[in-house]
Amino acid sequence: MSESSAPERALLPLWAAALTAALSAFLMDLAYPASAIWILAFPATALLLLALIGRRAGGALLVGLVYGIVLFGFLVSFTARYLGPIPWAALSVVEGGLTGVALILTALAYRWMPRAFPGTAGRLFGLPLVVAALWVGREVFVGSWPYGGFPWARIGMSQAESPLAPLSSWLGVSGLGFLMVLLVAMLIEIVRLRAWRTPLRMLAPAALVLVLFFTPLFPTAAAGSMRIAAVQGNGPTGYFDQREPFAVVDAQAEATEPLFGEDVDLLVWPEGSLDTDPFQSDAMARRLTFITTRIEAPLLANAATGRDELYYNTSMLWTDAGEATQLHDKRHPVPFGEYVPDRPFFNALAPDLIGLIQREYTPGENPPVVDVDGVLVGLAICFDVIYDDVITEGIHEGAQVLVFQTNNADFRGTDENVQQLAFARMRAIETGRSVVNISTVGTSQIIEPDGTTVTRLDAGEAGAMLEDVELRTGITSGVLLGPWVQQLLVWGGLAALLLAWWRSRRHRPRM
Repeated sequence: MSESSAPERALLPLWAAALTAALSAFLMDLAYPASAIWILAFPATALLLLALIGRRAGGALLVGLVYGIVLFGFLVSFTARYLGPIPWAALSVVEGGLTGVALILTALAYRWMPRAFPGTAGRLFGLPLVVAALWVGREVFVGSWPYGGFPWARIGMSQAESPLAPLSSWLGVSGLGFLMVLLVAMLIEIVRLRAWRTPLRMLAPAALVLVLFFTPLFPTAAAGSMRIAAVQGNGPTGYFDQREPFAVVDAQAEATEPLFGEDVDLLVWPEGSLDTDPFQSDAMARRLTFITTRIEAPLLANAATGRDELYYNTSMLWTDAGEATQLHDKRHPVPFGEYVPDRPFFNALAPDLIGLIQREYTPGENPPVVDVDGVLVGLAICFDVIYDDVITEGIHEGAQVLVFQTNNADFRGTDENVQQLAFARMRAIETGRSVVNISTVGTSQIIEPDGTTVTRLDAGEAGAMLEDVELRTGITSGVLLGPWVQQLLVWGGLAALLLAWWRSRRHRPRM
């Protein structure tokens, strides 16, 4: 039996592999804000892959579960801020469980690929390509299922403040993640095969490092500017905040007053900036009309609205005519936050928590754009910023600037707002568009197309930002080709794994 066709052996005993996976998850969490030590994503990836090498399905599942549960336990600990440990534990276990199941495929790749393609090229290039593609496939799986998924922990999103971020403008966030994992997997094989002794074998990883760290932004075209005011009212917008009638809109209006008399093209308020539905409340409608009349610009506000016996999380462009004819409804309402899927089942498990969610929001179908005097403004409401389809649709509709409205009040004092802000920065870089990210309670920022922050409002600070925001046209390669790259990696990785399984059976060693 040749060495190249021998079954892959685990590099670590199972107990050590589990501890290594936990350490990997801890380092990966540090790569995201608030720590934002982006370089740690690389050793974190390496540790996880080392823990998976040579594992059978059962051991890989255990390693994956440890990694997934620990990572999400750290990353989404903000969910326990007001609702306690049950939602946090449930989300961590579900997402960690899906991660564990998906990582079995990576372990299988390490077992099958060396037998199916036993040459040096197979080990140095074929195996890392499949491992990196399966990593993207896992992120897509976890980010799309169940109930629409939760694409919060994509490795590419950890690079918002790194020199690697411009790559997303060429290949999308998934393409960036693929190249990061590819480099790590390739270096692991170079070390295992001692391939550094042959300098030619180091050319590919060296070229990949140059691509990762020195790729410029995909060019888009300047198209003038729009003077945008964004107001953070810091009102009582949390689920459990005590409030008087109209307390939220009053806080927003008070923070807007210093802008009266300024030259403004668009006034933006955050998600949840209105206490009631202005289409059902004449008093609220009059307040909005007063604001737009005084500011002499349309107001992009947000409220829970009801139409045809359905509820929506709606952003609306209110004008001084006393109406809003342009609406966008949130595309991905948050399960167990804005609606309860399979309510009877989950109500039986946790009736007190499920009972808190009385209103069932319906996913929107209208385009995520509004037209402001001929300028198309792309929209994303709160967690919709993490879903590729909302962002790319806005760009394809012709958006020249992006506005993200959010309400972080239920996560005060946690990392949630800075994590979401980092995702907004990645979207600016990926799309080549300026981003206005406005929160009820902060942190809010106006971000240039290269990811640079123009101005900001810190958490817990009422105030307004007013800037001449650059408009851009043209579709980046990341927006145009990114979804195709993602699908190619998902299905290509699975196809390559199946081919490796089939070929490895032919090369199965005989005793």
